[in-house]
Amino acid sequence: MKLSNKMRELSHHLLDLIENSLAAGASTIKITVIEDTSGDILGFEVGDNGGGLNEEEIEQIYDPFVTSRRLRRVGLGIPLLQQAARACEGDLIIRSEKGKGTTVKTTFRRSHIDRMPLGDVASTLVAAVAAKPDVNLLYNHLVDGREFIFDTSWLISKFRELPLNDVKVLSWMKGFCREGIKKLYRGD
Repeated sequence: MKLSNKMRELSHHLLDLIENSLAAGASTIKITVIEDTSGDILGFEVGDNGGGLNEEEIEQIYDPFVTSRRLRRVGLGIPLLQQAARACEGDLIIRSEKGKGTTVKTTFRRSHIDRMPLGDVASTLVAAVAAKPDVNLLYNHLVDGREFIFDTSWLISKFRELPLNDVKVLSWMKGFCREGIKKLYRGD
């Protein structure tokens, strides 16, 4: 099916969750990726300070035929992610409070044969910053206790003269994030 082919990496799902946060009016988005090889867990969490959801809206999110969008009336992102997580002995949990924000937490059995690769997270982060440079994006990635942190507020202080969506800033950011994430896997 063509729609599911679009989501071949978990980083694509991360971008979908970030887009949901932006659509909810978030000014801060926190992304955490946790990989624990001894516990055989890969999980990620996207939290925001956007408009939040009530209980009824949370229940409707799991229905692919309910969406808040006006143009494309099908919202497959969260149902597909939930299905992918459950197929890999994991789950998807949504916590939200109206007016305070939403957090989506997803877990997978890391070694499961059907688990999608994490994918190009650096490009996902760059796409988010390019789309909304005024949103504070915090990224924290842990692999077996080693940690990489990226925060756009730090990027603002590094590139004082340039907007965050300037091609020079985005190019530097992509390289910085890719190298930081690679170091996690190398154990540097």
